[in-house]
Amino acid sequence: MDETQGLPPALDLDAARAKAAQDLKLPALIMMGMGGLWLLYSLFGLYRTLTPEGLEALHLSVDKALEVYPPELRAQARAIVASFLSPTFLAFSALPGICLNGLVVFGAWKMKNLQLYGLAMTVAIICCIPCCGPMWGLGLIPGIWSLVVLNRPQVKAAFSSK
Repeated sequence: MDETQGLPPALDLDAARAKAAQDLKLPALIMMGMGGLWLLYSLFGLYRTLTPEGLEALHLSVDKALEVYPPELRAQARAIVASFLSPTFLAFSALPGICLNGLVVFGAWKMKNLQLYGLAMTVAIICCIPCCGPMWGLGLIPGIWSLVVLNRPQVKAAFSSK
């Protein structure tokens, strides 16, 4: 397959790469910013819950929430909730957010530099999934924007013409 497929014959590849980079720069920067903020938020949440003060505050808030139940139900509920309040569970529950948002930041960086087209598409799709992407659905904006730009033939050719 010809690398220049989809490009007008008179258009220079360097100009096409520059145009593609310009078109992807803003959505990639927004995705990096949102992913970075969400990555920091996940790391802070992990740190906050795994410190002794954080675990104590978490247990106290659960005890306060369980006060509305009768004493016999309170003991059962506390036993069920205890497995979800273990440091191991809390650490593993933070890992998907840390990994996905780290991937969003890395993939957006590669998108901005017109490298790894498949990763750029993957990251744009991840941003479009509200429970996976950054900022609880606000990632839809740069995600859809990136998908529209990435699916242009000129942009596809710019990724493969390095």
